[in-house]
Amino acid sequence: MNDRAVLFAYNEMGVRGLEALLAGGMEVALVVTHEDDPSENVWFGSVAELARRNRIPVITPANPNEAETLERIRRLRPHWLFSFYYRNLLGRELLELPEKAALNLHGSLLPHYRGRVPVNWAVLHGERRTGATLHRMVEKPDAGAIVDQQAVPILPNDTAIEVFHKVVCAAEMVLERTLPRLLAGDWKETPQELEKGSYFGGRRPEDSRIDWSAGAWSIHNLVRAVAPPYPAAFFDLDGRRIHLTGSYYRGEAAAGPAPRLYWEEGACFADCIDGERFEVTGLLLDGTPLDQTAFQERFGESLTISI
Repeated sequence: MNDRAVLFAYNEMGVRGLEALLAGGMEVALVVTHEDDPSENVWFGSVAELARRNRIPVITPANPNEAETLERIRRLRPHWLFSFYYRNLLGRELLELPEKAALNLHGSLLPHYRGRVPVNWAVLHGERRTGATLHRMVEKPDAGAIVDQQAVPILPNDTAIEVFHKVVCAAEMVLERTLPRLLAGDWKETPQELEKGSYFGGRRPEDSRIDWSAGAWSIHNLVRAVAPPYPAAFFDLDGRRIHLTGSYYRGEAAAGPAPRLYWEEGACFADCIDGERFEVTGLLLDGTPLDQTAFQERFGESLTISI
């Protein structure tokens, strides 16, 4: 008889994680996921749809720790609980239900970037690598012992969504490597040294506002950390909102006074106060794309930005 698991999952990590569990021979007896929020940009696959395709029961409780959900899972007598990008914390009673362990996939190299949206934070801080970590769940978020992890590179012009897809692939590699050991009962765990890591909360829309007193590399990191499908970086000018939806950094010297936006040889650039510039690869004015013609009709040859 296969080991039996209950999976809490959402987002693309949840989809690929469920596929990996099934391919690895795990019996998934129940999937707990979220209802899609109609106000959210849902760019990722559906865990619920994949579960139903595999004839796995699906529930979407508002609170996974409620008595009804606890009792349903208790009756299944699972060997394992897995959480793959599920958005709610699992309480102590849930974590004590599985016979063997409750394990979570986190999108960073723990103990670094514990907490919310770890990929976006890593890109924002200009990190050169991140990854996926499978770890034991405890009541404190992302603090349990590490079972396995896989690193991926962050290149200087990778956007957060590009890095996220790398992290999903890393998570698949971790599961493929680790599942045989879990099923055989011979896995190892390494306690985290939390004092050597970092914890970050969720990001608010206002956190995407550009601070033009920062240098080119820092602003570029913000732009790519929140580039679509995430809400884009922005600043306000005379009651109108300008979004930078993409950027490309080459470490070039600024061409003139800063900060300012301007076009040169068919490309838009941002000169920054540290004497460097980056290319702006996507620009919106109040949600409308702003090409060179529209930019120059509205702002002239360049747009000087007040700090």
